[in-house]
Formats: sequence, structure tokens, C-alpha cells
Amino acid sequence: MTNSSSGRQIEISWPDLNITVTAELDGRNTELADALWESLPYRSLQGHALVAGEHLYHAAPIPSLLHLSPSTRIADRRDAPNGTVFCSGLQHLGIKYGTLTEPMPAAPVGHIMQADIPGLLEAGQAIWDSVYSTKKPILAEVRKAGSAGGHSIPQLPAADADAQRLIHDVHAATELAWLSGPQELTDLHTGVIPSGAGSFETVLPTLLFVNGETRPLGYATYGGLVRAAVQDMPMDSLRHMTRLLVGVPAEFLGYCGLEQLWSFTQRFLACLDQLDRDDFLSVTSQLALYVNCLGGWNLHLYPWDSGDHLRQLRPSEPVGRS
Repeated sequence: MTNSSSGRQIEISWPDLNITVTAELDGRNTELADALWESLPYRSLQGHALVAGEHLYHAAPIPSLLHLSPSTRIADRRDAPNGTVFCSGLQHLGIKYGTLTEPMPAAPVGHIMQADIPGLLEAGQAIWDSVYSTKKPILAEVRKAGSAGGHSIPQLPAADADAQRLIHDVHAATELAWLSGPQELTDLHTGVIPSGAGSFETVLPTLLFVNGETRPLGYATYGGLVRAAVQDMPMDSLRHMTRLLVGVPAEFLGYCGLEQLWSFTQRFLACLDQLDRDDFLSVTSQLALYVNCLGGWNLHLYPWDSGDHLRQLRPSEPVGRS
């Protein structure tokens, strides 16, 4: 059996929960599955969908997920069987474990073994509690079945000296933040905001705006720049789009407390004109991983249960009057 054949198995473990499930990579989307397989083992902060329903996902340290094109898509992931494992262009490994409400296409790479579905359901509930209320981080470990665990963050190569130094520093910051909450975000979520961002000393609006800027900066901006570079957008256009897209949100996030991100962004913009396509791709891919790491922690730390008194009304229910 070759490494790109179906039949390979991976284990997804949540040591804090004492739960391990086995997934078979079943031959769908072999490029994505190969990228996953070759990245193993790794660990990551486990997240849970906040608007889509019963779905688990975590940031995977796999730069190529940002630009690999799936050969097979499920037109609406709501229709996928429970236990389906997906790889996402948002740099996620995802698992559907129950009812989803968000209709969107998705790229499956495998499925959780039927005997492990009860464990998956148990993990899903515990992870939801972690993200929504308790805030106790739960880490996932993904490894080849029967193999030892471990962890590493890839550091991408660059020929330009300034790009190489930037990548080194971004890589070090990502390693530091990957498995434990970044200090800047931890401070922000405890109300320590050196700039004073937050009108009339409020904190929650600042947290909301930081979340609203960080996620699209990683998912759309850096992910989009990576895909554009791989798809041969002319370098002048890439540089122009970079200047249009990355500076303003990063400067705002720096004002809100993510000063390291703003510093990295300034260094990127300063060396942008001297980068060839390969170095541009390495820098944007390394920054995408860092920003997506920040985004994952921000989603975990955000006090979602502060809105627990707000619950949806079903169409048949009357709207209450004050």
C-alpha cells in the first residue's frame, strides 16, 4: 500500500478527556490527505464551531492547506455522515459529530471509525463546554495510528535575509503561542489594555473588535495572498494587494494589544519590494499560521457565555414584549 492510498489510519486524541478516536483516510482528496499525513504528529488547541452546530475544528500546522485544491467536495456538509473528517482552506482539520446548520461545501478526507462515534460525541460536548464557558483549554493530538505523538511547527525557507529573519521570529512566536495562550491575548481578555482601547474603560467591545479583525486577517487576507501567489498573480499586483489589505487591520490590532503582530506586519511591508515569489509565499504562509493561531486562542478566550441570556426564537414562538 502506498502512502497516497486509502486505508491509512490516524488517531485524534484529547489527553485531557482521556478520549482517542481513530479515523481512516479513505481515498478522498488525496492531496489534502497526503499533506495531513506528512505533517503528523502534531498538537493543537481544540476548538468548537460557534455558529455552525456540532462540529469540531482546530488549526493544523500545515501551510499547504491554504492553497491545495480539493478534487472532491461535499456540496453541503450538513449532509455528510457524522464522523466525517475534513481538511479546510482555512487551515483547519474538522470533524462533524452531529447536526450542522451552516450550508457550505467541504472537502472530506476520511471518517471516524463507527466504534469510536460514542467517544467522539462525548468529546464534542466536553469541548463545547471548554470553549463556551469553562475556558479550560483542551489540546488535540493527531498522529499516525499506532505511532508516538509529538509536535512541531514548520519553519519555511527564504533566500532574502530580511525575510529569513522575519520568518524565524514569526516561527518562534508561533511555537510559543501554539499550545498556551499568547500573553498579549491573555492580558487583553483579563482587561489589561495598555493603550486604553475600549470606550469608557469597557473591555467586551474591544474583545469583539479584536475577534472580528483577527479571523478575516488570517482566513481571508493571508490565506488569499497565499492562494494568489500560488496561482501566479503578478508580483506587482501581489505587493499592491498586500499594502491594501494587511496594514490597517494589523495597526488596529496593535492598538488593541497585539503589538507583536503589528511589529511583524511593519517588517513585512518594509521588505515587501525585495521579495521574489518564493520568499513572498514563505512569509505570507508563515504569517498566516501565526495569525490563525492567534485567532484560535481568541475564539477560545472570548467570554461567549456573557450572552447566555440571549436564546433564539423559533418561527412558531411569539416575540416577547417588555
